[in-house]
Amino acid sequence: MSTKRRASKAVYRRRRLAVGCLTLILLAGVIVGIVFGIRWLVTEKPWENLPFVNDAPAAEATEDPLPTIYPTAGGGSAPESSPEPTSEPTPEACASGALELAAITNKTAYGPDEDPKLAMSLTNIGGVDCVVNVGTTVQRFEISSGADVWWRSSDCQAEPEDQWVTLEAGQTVKSEEAIVWDRTRSYDNTCDAEERPAAPSGATYNLTVHLGETASKERTFTL
Repeated sequence: MSTKRRASKAVYRRRRLAVGCLTLILLAGVIVGIVFGIRWLVTEKPWENLPFVNDAPAAEATEDPLPTIYPTAGGGSAPESSPEPTSEPTPEACASGALELAAITNKTAYGPDEDPKLAMSLTNIGGVDCVVNVGTTVQRFEISSGADVWWRSSDCQAEPEDQWVTLEAGQTVKSEEAIVWDRTRSYDNTCDAEERPAAPSGATYNLTVHLGETASKERTFTL
């Protein structure tokens, strides 16, 4: 009966050593391949050459050669129209009861050589803004002594004109320039007269301002 001869321990050690060396060589090859592969990817960047990665210029929209009256098939929905901004309501003409007129003099008593300076103020006492004509076509300053009317600004007025202004509710406006009364009597037919009767001193006079149908209260002063 024959028996197998067992390999010695030295043979087994050599075999294990050979297998270990082969494994190390394979691992080293794999590692070297990975390193070179990564370096190649970083250097060459092959993904930049892919057709779907390159930034191709966007196609420019071309206008139709002729304007279309009807929508074309497959077109998108029409854009919604934006609402137009609403304008503020325009103020209406002031009602006569919405205006308060006041006569103004620069003094209440004048010396012999002082000429009264006349002005007016206008207040919108209504609750809404309104427009009013404050031009010389509708305004009149009137000075009287008792029932005797001595002077009217409209008697010798030259080139009267309209001047429309908007008064806010509660707003007050005043004359920009005062009118000077030269203390003489006015007549609409003697505007060019070199001499006219002078108002006597020591008397009391009343100033009333008119603006269309609106009139002020009397403003009293003495000469």
